Amino acid sequence: MNYLILIVDDDRDVLFTVKSELQDLSSMFTLETAESADEALEVIEEFEADEGQLALIICDHLMPNKLGVDFLIELEHRSMTQASKKLLLTGQADHQDTIKAINQGGLDHYIAKPWDPVEFSKAVKNLLTDYVIAFDSQPERFTRILNQEKIFNFIHERGDL
Repeated sequence: MNYLILIVDDDRDVLFTVKSELQDLSSMFTLETAESADEALEVIEEFEADEGQLALIICDHLMPNKLGVDFLIELEHRSMTQASKKLLLTGQADHQDTIKAINQGGLDHYIAKPWDPVEFSKAVKNLLTDYVIAFDSQPERFTRILNQEKIFNFIHERGDL
C-alpha cells in the first residue's frame, strides 16, 4: 500500500520547509504539496485512483478560496479520507476555529506557527505510527522511521513477538 503525506499551505516557503523537515519519511511515504484546498483535493483523488491512501494531511488555516478547517471537515466527510490523520499547522486559527476543527473535522493535532521542528517531527511521527498500526498489515516495516516503541508494543499485544 502506498501512503501519502500531503502538506497544504498557500506559502511556498512553508511548503518547502515542511517537506524538507519530513524528507526522512520519504522512503515509506509519498510527500506531496498543494497551495490550496482545491489543489489538495486533486492530489488526493489522483493518489486514491492509484490505490493509495492519505495517511496524514498537514494543513494551514488561512488559504485562498477555502479555510483549512473547512477543508479538514470536508475530508472528514469523505469515506476515503475520514480515517486520515489531520494536523493543523497555522498561526491564524482562533479558538473557535480550533474547536470546530476538533469537533467537526477530526483534527488530531494542532501546532502553531512558527513551530519547533523537534515538536513537529515528533507529532508527525506519532500520528503516522497510529495510522500504520491501525491500517497496515505489517506495521513493523515502519520501525526504522516511526515510533519504534509504540509499534513493538502493538506487535507484542497482538501476539506476534
